[in-house]
Amino acid sequence: MKREIMQIMWKHLCPHQYVEDIQQINLQHLIEKGIRGIIADLDNTLVPWNDNTLFPEVLEWVKEVKEKGFKVCIVSNNHPERGENLAKTLDVPAIWRAVKPRRGAFRRALEIMDLKPPEVAVVGDQVFTDVLGGNRLGVYTILVRPLNGREFVGTRLVRKLEKLVLFMLNRSNNLK
Repeated sequence: MKREIMQIMWKHLCPHQYVEDIQQINLQHLIEKGIRGIIADLDNTLVPWNDNTLFPEVLEWVKEVKEKGFKVCIVSNNHPERGENLAKTLDVPAIWRAVKPRRGAFRRALEIMDLKPPEVAVVGDQVFTDVLGGNRLGVYTILVRPLNGREFVGTRLVRKLEKLVLFMLNRSNNLK
């Protein structure tokens, strides 16, 4: 029973891929897997936390993603005042106050992109919001390292547990 619970836990917390940053995502690999849409987190995935700086690498990555035919939607737990201008600059739809890891906002993103779960990847920097939410919905999940160490105080606390989970996933060869 304990082993079954652990397997279920790992299934929901283990990303399909773990990369340094969004530029390390192999878009051709995603295309080959039948993925046609990307749900992207905002803070510490596309921009530093509480910062409106869109680095040239991010602008170039989003441009390349779109040129390769992917649909993109931002799903963020943040408020629209924080990111609406960023979404407009990137020319992508966004869902704010997502309450991740709940699946509602992810489902809305699927509707906006007119795609099914097997056709979508979630890209984010947190196991307990982005990966858990995406895995619960059955999409392909990609965990990226946070852009920087500055974060909301609650996130910093959760990061301690996340580090333990990542250590255990890596030790059991489940982290790719």
